[in-house]
Order: sequence, then C-alpha cells, then structure tokens
Amino acid sequence: MARGATIHRRTNETDVRLKLNLDGRGKARISTGIRFFDHMMDLVARHGAFDLELQASGDLDVDQHHTVEDVGITLGEAVAKALGAKRGILRAGYFLMPMDETLAAAAVDLSGRPYCAVAAKIAASRLGDFQVELLEDFFQGFAQAARANVHLRVLYG
Repeated sequence: MARGATIHRRTNETDVRLKLNLDGRGKARISTGIRFFDHMMDLVARHGAFDLELQASGDLDVDQHHTVEDVGITLGEAVAKALGAKRGILRAGYFLMPMDETLAAAAVDLSGRPYCAVAAKIAASRLGDFQVELLEDFFQGFAQAARANVHLRVLYG
C-alpha cells in the first residue's frame, strides 16, 4: 500500500500544490520560482528516496518568505497525511550528510509534538537566488505541520 498525499494550500500570498509518495524512488518535479530552493527540494526528495511534485507560486515581487514558509507547511501536512496513524514506522531517525568540506546532521522525531531547532551559520545572505535567512522558516513550517521534532545542525564547513 503506497503512502502518499496530495495537498493544495492557497493563501492570499501563495498557491502551493504538492503531491508526495513516501514509497517512491527520489523523483522530483519542482517549480517554486526560486531556482536554488527548487534545487534544495529536489535534493531532499532524492536523498529521502520519496517522489515529490511541487508547484508553488507566490508574491515573490514582495519577497520569498511566504512561498518558502508555505512550501514547508504544505510538505509537513503531506508527510503527516501520508503517514496516517504511523503504524509500522520507526518514529525517530537521524542522518549525517558530508558535502565536501561540510558536515551536516539532521534528526527527526515524528512524536506529534512540533519543535524545530536549526544551528547553521551560513556567511552568505543568498545562495543563488535564495534568501538564506528563510531556511529556518521552511523547517519551522514543516515541523509545525508534520507535528515533528526537527533538529538540524551544520557541524562544520
């Protein structure tokens, strides 16, 4: 039985359509209007080995905040819906990701109690066209909607 969800989130600032298959193969089709964010979401799907279709439009002429945060919320809602009663899963897990000179750690607990902690000092204010300060907003939105503890840390690099 496939674990998946389709979510449509529409606000005054954004329109996000997301389809998630947790039992996928890491395939993604992403379009948010923020190219580096698209790249990040593609890598999340690839390394998470789930399929993700994401189409988001927002008030990017104002800034990226609403789009980034609402994508995090929508992805969190989809994960919560796809997992349902969470039967048969390990509730918590962690991952270390070496990326050249950098080592990052992520730990997630699908406890039903939302909390997010991000410890990452990134010297640049932008990565490509992405406003780096919004990284935490994305994960805060995800943690709240998925009702998960999310702890992220860049150990070095």
